[in-house]
Amino acid sequence: MSPAELAAWMRFERTHGVGPRTAPALLAAFGSPDAIFAADHALLAAHLSPAQVRAIRQPASADTLRLVDATLRWMEQPGHTVLALGQPGYPDLLAAIPDPPLLLYIKGCPDLLAGPALAIVGSRNASTQGKANALAFAEALSRAGLAIVSGLALGVDAAAHEGALKGAGSTVAVIGTGPDLVYPARNRALCERIAADGCIVSEYPVGTPPLPGNFPKRNRIISGLAAGVLVVEAAAQSGSLITARQAAEQGREVFAIPGSIHAALSKGCHLLIREGAKLVDGAGDVLEAMAWSPLAGRRPLPRLPAAEAEAEAVSSAEDDSLLAAIGHDPVEADTLLALVGGTPGELSTRLLLLELAGTVERLPGGQFQRIVRAE
Repeated sequence: MSPAELAAWMRFERTHGVGPRTAPALLAAFGSPDAIFAADHALLAAHLSPAQVRAIRQPASADTLRLVDATLRWMEQPGHTVLALGQPGYPDLLAAIPDPPLLLYIKGCPDLLAGPALAIVGSRNASTQGKANALAFAEALSRAGLAIVSGLALGVDAAAHEGALKGAGSTVAVIGTGPDLVYPARNRALCERIAADGCIVSEYPVGTPPLPGNFPKRNRIISGLAAGVLVVEAAAQSGSLITARQAAEQGREVFAIPGSIHAALSKGCHLLIREGAKLVDGAGDVLEAMAWSPLAGRRPLPRLPAAEAEAEAVSSAEDDSLLAAIGHDPVEADTLLALVGGTPGELSTRLLLLELAGTVERLPGGQFQRIVRAE
């Protein structure tokens, strides 16, 4: 994109009164921002209100010109790209949603946006089991050739990106700040790895801070880039449910992992399943549903590779019996003591060893829950 083209696009995007519905209609009628700005009053009046016509005919503001200069400097760095709606390279799936971004600021490999993809989302305050599920599903599906799209948040998002980086499909992070910023700062190292081996996408220009309203808005891009959305863990009022419902409105597949009826972070997934989301308990379920999806490229995806060797199981019969007593729902230590016997001290030691082995999670309120690695 030339400096003049970028300036026209950024001026168009920042024109007062030209919103996400009006802008695509104008582009369809005139072809480009340059043509829109060059059109005479009568042609513009056929598509716009008088106030909108006046706004279109205003020259670019000083703030816009400064932003164009800053963006051009950002684009000089290796791996930095700006894609405009309707131009080569802009992802077809995203262009088809009702309100696609006019500009995408990209760090990394933009080719990932053209291939089959699955979004994985969930709670920022995910449980150990939830993060393990997100990582395992993402790794398996990435190895099968799907790019994994998520939002670079803590919890499920970060785990999904980590798992996806282990496979050929890699990962796409859709962020709610300008492309030159990292939020949350705790994910800086992960962000750098994604920029090197995956792709970071933002609709916000350089310098845009992490404003609260940006993150719900960017969720439509997460679902819009993917053929389906998998919700790993979500509370009943989670923002992940917004992403899932946007995905359904966009015609995407929606998947959810069920959990314990006693776990608050399973409530949102159960609600989605009642609303029609596909219940999945393994990555193979997702891949099977995605294999013939027209949004995944109208071709079968590769078969799911053999799972990685399972983590070492606790070998002793005593620990096996304790895991069986814990089951799959949260349980209190007193209940476990009644089931397996022994002294409180012995039980505490055995539970600690299982925690260290990564097979049991200690929950608030003195409860324990088994961690099962997703297949």
